[in-house]
Amino acid sequence: MVQRRLREPGGRQRLSALDWADAALTAIGEGGLAAVAVEPLAVRLGTTKGSFYWHFASREALIEAALLRWEETRTEAVIAALSAEPDPEVRLRSLFTQATEAVTESPLEVSLLATVGHPLVATVVRRVTERRLGYLTQLFSELGFNPEEARLRGTLGYTSFLGHGQLVNAVPEALPPGQGRAHHLDSIIDMLLRRD
Repeated sequence: MVQRRLREPGGRQRLSALDWADAALTAIGEGGLAAVAVEPLAVRLGTTKGSFYWHFASREALIEAALLRWEETRTEAVIAALSAEPDPEVRLRSLFTQATEAVTESPLEVSLLATVGHPLVATVVRRVTERRLGYLTQLFSELGFNPEEARLRGTLGYTSFLGHGQLVNAVPEALPPGQGRAHHLDSIIDMLLRRD
């Protein structure tokens, strides 16, 4: 595991590749891929371009590291954290709550989808989407839905999440405010769980 901000002799902190990747993710959330530029990121991190070149051969390598970090923190870590909960419905509700809170706090998901024309972004977004859909399908299977129905409900749940992310970042007034938003999300899950 890579350590973050290692101490250099004299008390200064040396940035890690993860620090750069996290800064790049923040920049992508704020301004898309165009915002991933070495000099402004160095200023943001309080360092020089030399630190960047110590860790990365190119801007593309930084973008790739940032995308892998997004995959790790916003998909794999979330799924791993939920695995301790034995009840698939509790996992599903917790997943929706966590995912919608994350997309409400940061437009990163929306920004990445807007730049899916970039080959690196397309590859990672495709892989993350397949992983997320697979996990949602698994949850619905554990809840007793047949494979076809589980995949359909998983896809509907994921598109609801993506739509929520788009609305909360582009037209937030289209969604219920405050506690009404939590009720709205519960209603979506209730509809996905309904058996007619």
